Amino acid sequence: MLLEDAEGPGFSFPWFVSYKFFNSLFLGLSIGSVFTLYAPLDPSTFSAGGIGLAIATLLIATQYHRLFTRLWFFRLSVLVEAAILSGVIAVLTMESGQRLALFIYLGYQLSFAFGSYLVRFETLLISSEEQLKTLDIAKQAAYLLGMGLAWLTYRVLESRWAIEDADAQVKALYGVLLIIEAAVFFTLLKSFPNRSKTVSV
Repeated sequence: MLLEDAEGPGFSFPWFVSYKFFNSLFLGLSIGSVFTLYAPLDPSTFSAGGIGLAIATLLIATQYHRLFTRLWFFRLSVLVEAAILSGVIAVLTMESGQRLALFIYLGYQLSFAFGSYLVRFETLLISSEEQLKTLDIAKQAAYLLGMGLAWLTYRVLESRWAIEDADAQVKALYGVLLIIEAAVFFTLLKSFPNRSKTVSV
């Protein structure tokens, strides 16, 4: 089990629930947009990306003995969220096309590479079945809410503002995602106070 430092636990479960809520809300809102963003990519890109992802996941797994600390969990969570944030900014600032699609794809592949590690450690980070239930309910509720809001956003863009172009709809949605990703970062930081005091499993 995770140890607690004498000067503070270094982990706030309520804030972590909020972090995972906004994280899942982001996922639910953005999940449909990747089909539009990835359209310029060749099928071979996904094959090569899959091979790279498998290798990266394997290499990360060999380092679990070093990475299974709260501090590393926090650092890698920040890395993943930074990759996602850079993708949001890219969508808002770059022209649609193969270059943007590849940038987004590589960012998501980075987040997927650390996915297994983050899920494994999350189960060690949470101390009880009741907390795990609370966390999973928050994540699933936010994911469903995000998908519902994405559908509503697309419908409103079409019916109220006559925005029917898929790229334009995605860029409009990513303005909202930028705000949500800011909330993701804020709640992630609040989830891990006293980070310099973080200790090992």
